[in-house]
Amino acid sequence: KGSLIALSSTGGVITSAGLVLAATFLVLGSLPLVFLAQLGVAVALGVLLDTMIVRSVLVTAINLDLGGKIWWPSTLDRDPVIDPDSGAAAADTWAPKAKV
Repeated sequence: KGSLIALSSTGGVITSAGLVLAATFLVLGSLPLVFLAQLGVAVALGVLLDTMIVRSVLVTAINLDLGGKIWWPSTLDRDPVIDPDSGAAAADTWAPKAKV
């Protein structure tokens, strides 16, 4: 649900920024230097593909499919292991959170 809320609230901004960036690179296509013209068009198409397909559709679909596993191997869903003797968290030791 969070990914859908995030997409609906930031989708317009991401799309607008992608279109502006693609238009900026398309300006390179009007230069008389063939290398820069080709580079500008190729990068603009890549930015449009990334903006319209990857960020809007693919990342959201993968996030919905994987759920919390999308953060693996991060320690975001783990708690630090507490040493019973000292009461301090052991360095670089994390345990999975308890399922409730």
